[in-house]
Amino acid sequence: MNLALWIAAGVLAVVALAGGITKTFVPKAKLAAASGGEWTDRVDAGFIKALGVVEILAAVGLILPAVLDIAPVMVPVTAACWVVLMIGAMITHLRDGGWKFAIVNLVYLGIAVFVAWGRFGPHSFS
Repeated sequence: MNLALWIAAGVLAVVALAGGITKTFVPKAKLAAASGGEWTDRVDAGFIKALGVVEILAAVGLILPAVLDIAPVMVPVTAACWVVLMIGAMITHLRDGGWKFAIVNLVYLGIAVFVAWGRFGPHSFS
């Protein structure tokens, strides 16, 4: 189970890092032109970049606290925050008719719930 939780956290970290780097460094016009990026047309570029930074921090928070054994409780806290982020992402994509992206976000949400449950509960780092 511990291995499954590490793999799940790693998958989420990769997803968060990829999304965060994209939102932080790709211009707003290019994001808006991409499939699933239509929502970026309706928000400020600063918001998109801030969201990207939050996702990069999530990638760090899903792995680094446990690896360094410094406040490992931050792993399930970050996973719980990722759940909230994915709910917002699903709502945003559904507003644009992007149900396929909402389903992908639902999968990420499920993985985050698994990590939060496992690391808060029976397989905590303490």
